[in-house]
Amino acid sequence: MIRVGLGFDVHPFGGSGPLVLGGVTLEGDGLVGHSDADVVAHAVADALLGPVGLPDLGTLFPASDEQHRDASSIELLREVGARVHAERWWVVNVDVVVAAEAPRLAPHLDAMKVNLAAALEAVRRPMGPGVHVSITPKRGEGLGFVGRTEGIAAWAVALLELA
Repeated sequence: MIRVGLGFDVHPFGGSGPLVLGGVTLEGDGLVGHSDADVVAHAVADALLGPVGLPDLGTLFPASDEQHRDASSIELLREVGARVHAERWWVVNVDVVVAAEAPRLAPHLDAMKVNLAAALEAVRRPMGPGVHVSITPKRGEGLGFVGRTEGIAAWAVALLELA
């Protein structure tokens, strides 16, 4: 059996910490969030949770829980992977689109892919290749909150297969 999941996340600029996307710290203003506000990792996590029937990221790691303040979203994604694995699912691939006017993401895409794939190691098929991760950066072209550089959004699609 296979299932497809869709995840989405958005955060505004103005956070007190560094800008983190796909587990990579970038130049620029940080995003507002309870954790490190990594919209890429958050979107991927929700894309994995839905098809398995698990609660969304905000329910698993609520902003009201101080234990997760400033948490690494890559570590939260690793925990999500462990939960998905416990439900006996493998992740075949993850495809992410990141909408950000700034900073330029192209130089950081390979590092983001490596970080996401490593965080999902627990849910790759045994003896198979790692989880295939692709990331496509998009700009807002001056339109909407992304184009006005007010925040960053990310969408993720994941293909999961029952073990």
